[in-house]
Amino acid sequence: VVTHGKLAYAQAYGSARLDPNVPATPDMQYGIGSISKQFTAACILLLQQEGKLKLDDPVSKYVPGLTRGNEVTIRQILSHTSGYQDFWPQDYVPPAMAKPITPQAILDHWAKQPLDFDPGTRWQYSNTNFEIAALIVEKASGKPFFQFVRTRILDPLGITSAVDFDAKGPTSIQPVGYMRYGLGPLHPAISTGPGWMYGAGELAMTARDLAKWDIAMIDQSLLKPESYRAMETTVLLKSGVSANYGLGVDVDMSGGHRTIEHSGEVAGFTAENIVYPDDSAAVIVLTNQDAAPASGLIASAIGRTLFTTEDADTKSRTARARAIFDGLQHGTIDRSLLTDDASAYFSAQALTDFQTTLAPLGAPASFVQTAQHERGGMLERIYRVNFSGRVLRVWTYEMPDGKIEQYQLSPAG
Repeated sequence: VVTHGKLAYAQAYGSARLDPNVPATPDMQYGIGSISKQFTAACILLLQQEGKLKLDDPVSKYVPGLTRGNEVTIRQILSHTSGYQDFWPQDYVPPAMAKPITPQAILDHWAKQPLDFDPGTRWQYSNTNFEIAALIVEKASGKPFFQFVRTRILDPLGITSAVDFDAKGPTSIQPVGYMRYGLGPLHPAISTGPGWMYGAGELAMTARDLAKWDIAMIDQSLLKPESYRAMETTVLLKSGVSANYGLGVDVDMSGGHRTIEHSGEVAGFTAENIVYPDDSAAVIVLTNQDAAPASGLIASAIGRTLFTTEDADTKSRTARARAIFDGLQHGTIDRSLLTDDASAYFSAQALTDFQTTLAPLGAPASFVQTAQHERGGMLERIYRVNFSGRVLRVWTYEMPDGKIEQYQLSPAG
């Protein structure tokens, strides 16, 4: 966990290996899978800074022979808007992928087929895009891809634990990645052969070292500001619709906080990395079980906790919001707390509807503020209300004199 732009917490739980049991430690390297894609995108941006390529260059300039390579741009492969078919959409390893392969052989099979859609018209996740990107890094820099990653990104940031998991495989790190069939017991996962992950998911490292990358993103210390802006700006499709994806990263909002996020999955490892650049915070969770949601669930829960404010004013306002909620469960409200507008909103019908739908939920297990913003001369406060098996979102607008102009709720997304 990163807070205030510094590493605040690094801990490990559970087992790195089951038989014989080896406890996990914070110094162990875990495969980070597709979180590696933002490192590949950073390589491209470094080369653009040096004038060796441009994001809007056609991919054919560096990797000839690909379908409609004169139309597809580097920006489109980094943003998954190219149309090239994904060579690995499965959450398991097909037999052919257990064998070694060259990145060019991947492109010969998957990037020379007809495109799934016209470039720039849709967003569709595709590992094939980042095989192309890594080859472009090699062509433009004149260096092997992982050597460029090592010398231009890992070494400058002091990331010493990183290994080329694609080339060296599972034996290069201590934790074992696991998988299960259905609800059966855990088994060591089948690994991809060398060459498959390349620029799409080649890295393994410790959570502490991945935090160094996140801190550099927060501080904008490795790339120029305009490069970070390019990476973290959502790409628009030709229709004008947002792809909610930048260059190698998901771009979104969570609880009113801007997030730069990506997950990863490879060879029995799943990972989640969420950066809150405007809040100088980040959460990294690395796990060693395939096709499991734990990393994302844990990271999201920690993220919500980071932004649960605990100052005296927040505590008193949270207590008030909770008291209003309790009253609504009984079909009542203290109108002395409300503006005239809000009082009018809570009509007899409104109170009946609130009571009949909220009373069956019983008492909340927790009621916490997760964010606050200014809007229209008022202060908006957002709360998360947890019940057994259900979560609600409550948001209020508060006037400068403390009166409540709005109190609404809905199921949490």
